Amino acid sequence: MLFKLAVRNSKRSRKENGLFFASLLVSIVAFYVLLSFPRQDVMIFLKRMESDAVNKLMGMVPIFFGMTLFLLFFLIYFASKFQLERRRHEFGVCLMMGMRRKKLFAMLMMEDLESSMVSLLIGIPIAVLISELISLVTARLVGMGIVGHSFSFSAEAVLATAAGFIAIKFAAFLILSGKIAKSQIGSLLNDKTQEVKKQKPVLVYISALILGIGCLAWAYASAISGGAWRSIRTMGLTVILGLMGTFLLFYGLRVVIGFLAEHGRTRQLHIFNFRQIEENVIHRRTLLAVASLLMLAALCCFGAGVSIARVQGKAETHVLDYTFYEYKSSTENIRETLETCGLASNFSELFEIRIGHIRTTDDYDNAFQMDTVFEALSAMPQSVERDVIINNLGYESYPYLISQSGYNKLLSAAGLPLVELGEHEMAVYMDKEFTGYERERIMNEVLKTRPEVLLDGEQWHLTGSVQKTDIVTDRAISLSFALIIPDDAFLYYTKGDGEAYLNGILDKEAVSGMGLMNAILTMNERLGTTGIHYESYLQNMGRQLFYVVASSYITIYLAVIFLVIANTILGVQFLMGQQKVSRRYVTLVHLGAAYETICSAAKKQINWFFGLPIAVSLVSSMFGVRSLFSGILSSQNRGNIAELMIVSAAMILLLFVIECIYIAAVKRLSSRYLLTLMMPKREE
Repeated sequence: MLFKLAVRNSKRSRKENGLFFASLLVSIVAFYVLLSFPRQDVMIFLKRMESDAVNKLMGMVPIFFGMTLFLLFFLIYFASKFQLERRRHEFGVCLMMGMRRKKLFAMLMMEDLESSMVSLLIGIPIAVLISELISLVTARLVGMGIVGHSFSFSAEAVLATAAGFIAIKFAAFLILSGKIAKSQIGSLLNDKTQEVKKQKPVLVYISALILGIGCLAWAYASAISGGAWRSIRTMGLTVILGLMGTFLLFYGLRVVIGFLAEHGRTRQLHIFNFRQIEENVIHRRTLLAVASLLMLAALCCFGAGVSIARVQGKAETHVLDYTFYEYKSSTENIRETLETCGLASNFSELFEIRIGHIRTTDDYDNAFQMDTVFEALSAMPQSVERDVIINNLGYESYPYLISQSGYNKLLSAAGLPLVELGEHEMAVYMDKEFTGYERERIMNEVLKTRPEVLLDGEQWHLTGSVQKTDIVTDRAISLSFALIIPDDAFLYYTKGDGEAYLNGILDKEAVSGMGLMNAILTMNERLGTTGIHYESYLQNMGRQLFYVVASSYITIYLAVIFLVIANTILGVQFLMGQQKVSRRYVTLVHLGAAYETICSAAKKQINWFFGLPIAVSLVSSMFGVRSLFSGILSSQNRGNIAELMIVSAAMILLLFVIECIYIAAVKRLSSRYLLTLMMPKREE
């Protein structure tokens, strides 16, 4: 009998609190997706390429899992408290009718256990499906193809998800059930009255509002200018001012709401609505501030994470699949080995690119002189990037030389314009790792003047624009500054003593059948028996994929958790507050207010209750995301900040749409509760 009663009550609670139940399902899905990382195709691939970095990332998973369990414990505690508070009268009647306190406690624990099992039975299959979908999409994006995907199910992730979820839910409900079971019958039967807080002078709230706006403005300015990232001290000060500003802002908002209540247009229940909103701000200003900060964290994680992942995913243009090297001036031995092993036919292109130092002089400090370049840079407006270029070029008196023909073959493979050089003309090469949008722009301005330089005492002109296409697949060599010169001049100045790299591009037919990733993995196995030194695109792909995973998977996971917590806290607190002041709505019914009018008033209150923290978080998120770009992005990607802000704005807009859906669900629950107040009740 007790078990049937517990099952019936649990089913009723899920129906009445579907919003909270949905939040629990989202949490279960997020838990499993995070814990099943090691079994996904992309992570298995990354372990081959970036094992150390992946192991460090996997080592952080338990930390994220533990942190979210800690946060969700409080979410479940307060949400469950709301559920039990609504049933206080029911529990009091049960005790009056002779139910023992131990049985009441046991019934509540069985209800929670049954609810937890239903949540897991529904949530785990959804989580597995979503995890597979993520793995499938990722496999398709990285070139594995659908054929390379294999179904993965992590029993360890299921057990950890179930254990963690049941543990925090059981702990929260154990505390609450114990308090309910120990309560006196009279306290359970009597409704709790709303606490009254002493009102302070209006000047206090106005001062708090102005000071809060000032703190936020200072924090925004420091974040956008990049000053917050200069040291731990400035970062800490910026964060503290941002937190203080948010709390002070919500503390002083009651002045604005009170003004709107007194000077707004007279409409149905207008003053009642704003008095209710004012009371909510007074009693729950800390909660609103915390919810706003959680939303801010979610918006920043989602907006910045997706944008940065997008940049990292396309940061490197894929041109080359392989680079073979022996650190000699010729690659003939490598070509012969590939031919002998029957591997040369798997490449659509194999071309040589040569680099070398100036060998016609031993005066390394004056082998290359570019005084006119320094003069042109000095004449430009002062900036940090300009000064960095001047400093870096000051060390380039003995640069690398690159053969024009080899580099043009690389550009041709990439579908880019070739380097055209006239007599005694050379082009500038600067690797993307050592430059960025602004530095490249400054150098191109200088190159437009065709500055005169000296190469071993001979006059040359720099021309064209900065070249930055990688000359090898990965990290065999990275040149901060080099000169692209005609082949005959290259042979003269290097005296034939240079290094040659053989770049290869796989045949498209070989790739299309199994996907790029599997094609390179298969080729790596065959090359392993030849003794040839090589680097493949997988090294580069693995590093980029790691950035994508670290910046998108983890940030999106945190965004989901923060958003669930913030929304559930707001929804639960509003509905709980609405129940506590139910007598006011009953009074309105007695005064003749229609159901539609009362529901409309409650919906307006919900718009304000959710809208205040959402509006503050939306404004703060644009500054927060911009600050993250200033501090996290490398110099080569900072030129894309405008594009990234557009992507971030789109992601933030997507979360705003989700917020609107959540608010609509809260309004439906509110209207359902108000409907129960329209029915006459007996007074016990």
